[in-house]
Amino acid sequence: MSDVAAIVLAAGRGTRFGDEPKLLARIGDKPLVRHVVEAAVGSSADPVIVVTGHRSDEVEAALQGLSVQIINNALFAQGLSTSLQAGFSALPATARAVVVLLGDMPFVRADLIDALVDEWRERGGPSALVPTFQGRRGNPVVLSRALQAEIEGLSGDIGAGPLLRGRSHVVEWATNDPAVAQDIDTTEQFAKHQR
Repeated sequence: MSDVAAIVLAAGRGTRFGDEPKLLARIGDKPLVRHVVEAAVGSSADPVIVVTGHRSDEVEAALQGLSVQIINNALFAQGLSTSLQAGFSALPATARAVVVLLGDMPFVRADLIDALVDEWRERGGPSALVPTFQGRRGNPVVLSRALQAEIEGLSGDIGAGPLLRGRSHVVEWATNDPAVAQDIDTTEQFAKHQR
């Protein structure tokens, strides 16, 4: 077990994507969510916690055979904050930090996750390490366990972003990897990545 775990947020409805479940849409030979989870499993982060909610049975079936801990968030309809809280509540006592991955970012690779974790350690374990691409903040982010109490106070459809704004102990890490800025929200974005 590592001192840095991974949480994959895979509970949302993806309403901007249309009627089909976004996380189950196939890129190449596998569902979008499996790309993300395989990257997490292939990284140094351990354990890998996947938070499911909307169509959880199908999302969990898409992850068959992967060494992950599934947490079903019954409150997923109340927003992203509840999934982040569910993931944090499942962290082992040994976890000093967590890499938070979004289930709709299929181009993130294990080596990028490892680079983020290494950088977090090298910087002395800041409150958060946030990747940037061309000056814009992206994902996944590394969050310190020390933020857990504040995360538990969040509500609605927000992640940790508001907690990180204006905080001095947040480190931005510039990368040339466009994956940190490539999430899939709409069928148009999906079609573009299919080509």
